[in-house]
Amino acid sequence: MVPYARRIDNMAYTAEVVKNLFSTMGDPNIISFSGGAPAKETLPVDVIRSIANEVLTRDGRGTEALQYGPIMGTTDLRQAIITHLLAPKGIQCALENVMVVAGGLEGVNLICQVYIDPGDIILVESPTFVHAVEIFDMFEAKCIGVAMDENGMVPEDLEEKLHQYPAKMIYTIPTFQNPSGRTMSLERRRRVAELAAQYDVLVLEDDPYRDIRYSGEDLPPIKTFDTTGHVVIANSFSKIFSPGSRLGYVVGEAEVIAHLAEVKSATNSHTSMLPQILCAEFFNRGYYPEHHRMLCDLYRQRRDAMVSGIDKYFPAGTKHSFPEGGIFIWAELPGGLDATALLEEAVHDPEVAVAYIAGEGSFVSRDGQGKNCMRLSYGNTTPENIEKGLQRLGRLICSKLEHN
Repeated sequence: MVPYARRIDNMAYTAEVVKNLFSTMGDPNIISFSGGAPAKETLPVDVIRSIANEVLTRDGRGTEALQYGPIMGTTDLRQAIITHLLAPKGIQCALENVMVVAGGLEGVNLICQVYIDPGDIILVESPTFVHAVEIFDMFEAKCIGVAMDENGMVPEDLEEKLHQYPAKMIYTIPTFQNPSGRTMSLERRRRVAELAAQYDVLVLEDDPYRDIRYSGEDLPPIKTFDTTGHVVIANSFSKIFSPGSRLGYVVGEAEVIAHLAEVKSATNSHTSMLPQILCAEFFNRGYYPEHHRMLCDLYRQRRDAMVSGIDKYFPAGTKHSFPEGGIFIWAELPGGLDATALLEEAVHDPEVAVAYIAGEGSFVSRDGQGKNCMRLSYGNTTPENIEKGLQRLGRLICSKLEHN
């Protein structure tokens, strides 16, 4: 048997966690709080069909949509990103600073291709997005956890880790973080940018939930405090347009984007043209503002339903985040309960039939940290099923607590 590359063994743990994350999403018999899928009601099916019927003609953009395209992405989509998504957040940049990629995860992957060698150290939040860690594992990097609290990554612990380790990268999801739902404070965003410059370390600002804010005060990206070119943004259209389109973008200094284009060319030549054109037309024809208001109203309602359900049905002593946007809530169970072990019963007991993400897999220490925690997504679940699922899950948790 031909031996597999070293990376296969290196990413085995996180690959299994990610596989389990998706395993229950399509099961109609299970109420799933596990996946990060957006609500089906937010997918602009009718609008995209109308746009497609118009542009997919010989006289329209049909030939362009079905042909090879530029490595950096179409000019009109990159300009739409600058105009509609970056400028309102305080980021002023040019076309040379933006590249379209095949979903937010490809942005993370390409950045690793440009920067990460085997053995390089990446500082990540505790907990963090396990799918990104799977990519870091594939590149044979070593991930070190940095403490979080309700205001995001703790800068004192970050600086201590930067003293202690020769880090190449800081990976953070500063807004409505996956999995915790927490948001990094304004002062901490400024401090992360300062520390990156001071220690000459890259910040990968992964911010796919930033535009789904439905309460609280909007905060500028870390990139707005970057005066030395150390911050690169990876973002996605999955939550604000369509995950099936597989569209994302990367924002950085022109030299960084040029190197990303080189590895993009060697990876898959360019991002699919058809979804780029449909997405650009969606934004440039003015559909986004109303669409954005609709999805924020919908997720606010579902967030409130989940918070209410946890408070109502989970045992006393349960702690949970209260996100001002995004689609995730992080819950910490009392009494030494094991959310990892509980998940098996929650999924397979027909009286419960509820899925969630066990928190343990979101910690890179892999020493049992987060064992009593769970990530609950309300994105693609109706308020009625949120209520029903939390009642069942709460009943199971309370029964285990009684027998402890």
